[in-house]
Amino acid sequence: MADITIEELKERKEKNENLIVLDVREEWEFDEFNIGGKLIPLATLPGALEELSSHKNDEIIVHCKSGKRSANAQAYMKQQGFTNVRNLIGGADAWKAMFGY
Repeated sequence: MADITIEELKERKEKNENLIVLDVREEWEFDEFNIGGKLIPLATLPGALEELSSHKNDEIIVHCKSGKRSANAQAYMKQQGFTNVRNLIGGADAWKAMFGY
């Protein structure tokens, strides 16, 4: 599946869809601003895959500050057998620029 836009994610969040969203930024970045989701910093992702293993075929949306770290997380997760990992285009920066929160 293709990457996801901030507009699509916002719309789906507003519909209260049950989404799996992973934030792969560092804890201080998450504390500063976040759009929700589970914090799993990119460096700790390999050790956290076990807890996500039941979601190997579910849609998982990954994001970071700009989309680079989450693209790395997406590629890694696909290598590990996750079949539906989507990267948030533009990351938290794009979200803040568009929606201001």
